[in-house]
Amino acid sequence: MATDGRSLRERLEEIRQRGISAIRSAADRDAVEQARVEYLGRSGQISQALSELRDLPVEEKPATGQTGNQVKQALETTLELRLSEIEAAAAASAPSSSIDLTLPGRRQWRGGVHPVTRVIDEVCEIFREIGFTVASGPEIESDWHNFTALNIPLDHPAADMHDTFYLADDRLLRTHTSPVQARVMLTHEPPIRVLAPGLCFRRDPWDPSHAPAFEQIEGLAVDEGIDFIEFRSAIDFFVQQFFGTGTRTRFRPSYFPFTEPSAEVDVTCFLCDGSGCPTCKGTGWVEIMGSGMVNPAVFEAVGYDAEKYTGYAFGMGPGRIAMLKYRVPDIRLLYESDVSFLEQFD
Repeated sequence: MATDGRSLRERLEEIRQRGISAIRSAADRDAVEQARVEYLGRSGQISQALSELRDLPVEEKPATGQTGNQVKQALETTLELRLSEIEAAAAASAPSSSIDLTLPGRRQWRGGVHPVTRVIDEVCEIFREIGFTVASGPEIESDWHNFTALNIPLDHPAADMHDTFYLADDRLLRTHTSPVQARVMLTHEPPIRVLAPGLCFRRDPWDPSHAPAFEQIEGLAVDEGIDFIEFRSAIDFFVQQFFGTGTRTRFRPSYFPFTEPSAEVDVTCFLCDGSGCPTCKGTGWVEIMGSGMVNPAVFEAVGYDAEKYTGYAFGMGPGRIAMLKYRVPDIRLLYESDVSFLEQFD
C-alpha cells in the first residue's frame, strides 16, 4: 500500500489516466516520445510502480500484475494511435508529389532489452542487496588463472569438460568466469563478495541446449567464519527474490574441483509447481546452478590462509535461466532471432 492509503492498483489506474492525457496532448513525435519514456520507459512510472509487486501479499500479486499489463497495453495503443494521427496530419500538409500514399505504413521499432541481459541485471541487483559487487576480467586468459589456480590441473579429467579455444603462449579463451574470482583474490584481502558476469567459450556443439559462446555469472564470498548455513541462506534469498516467494530449493551433492563440498542447486519447477511436467522431465525440479564451499586448495593457490578463511562460490548460466523464465525452447533463438523476438520482452 502507498503511504497515502492508495493501493498499487489504484495508483496504476491513475498512471493510466495521466499517461493517456499526456500522449493525446502531445503535439509532435518528440512530445510523444517524451511521454513514452516518462510512462513506458525502463525507469518510467509503470516500471517504478510494478517494482513494488514483490512487496505485495501473494494473493494480491496476480490481479495487480494484470492491472499493470492492462495499463501498459492501453498506453501503448494510445501512443500508436497518436503517432498515426501526427503522421497523417504531416502527410496531409506535405506536397502531394513528395509522398506515395499507397505505400503501407511502417511501425518504428523502439528497441528492446535481450532476455539474457535482463536476467544478468536482475541477478546482480538481487545479490547487491546482500553486499555483492560486480567484478570483471579478460576474456583471453592464462591456463594458470583458468585451470591451475582453481584446483584443475591440465591433466585432470575435469579439464576435459572445459575444452576450449587455445591460443599461443599458454593463452586461451576462458571457459568460465571463475578466473575473475582468482584475480580478485590475488589483488584483494577478505572480506570479499563479488559477482563475475561475462562471456565464456567452450567447444560445445551448436544445438538447442548448447552454444560455443555463452554468458555466465559466478559469485564468490570469502570471510572468516562463513559456513554452509550462510551459503545456503544466500542462495535461498536469491531463489525467493528471482523465482518468487514459496519457491523451494534443493541441494544435490556433486563434484567441482574448486569447491568442497559441492552441490547442484535445483528449484521447484515454476510451470508445474513441482508436480512434474515435460520441462522438468517429470521430476518437479529444475537445475539452476552449481555451487559449494571454496576448496582450501584454491585459497592456497592465491595466497590466502585456508585455516583462517572460508567461503562459498556458485555459477549459473543466465542463458539457461532466461530459457526457463521466458519459456524459450531453443538456445539458438537467443543468438539468431531478429528484432521481432526481442519485442516479446519489451
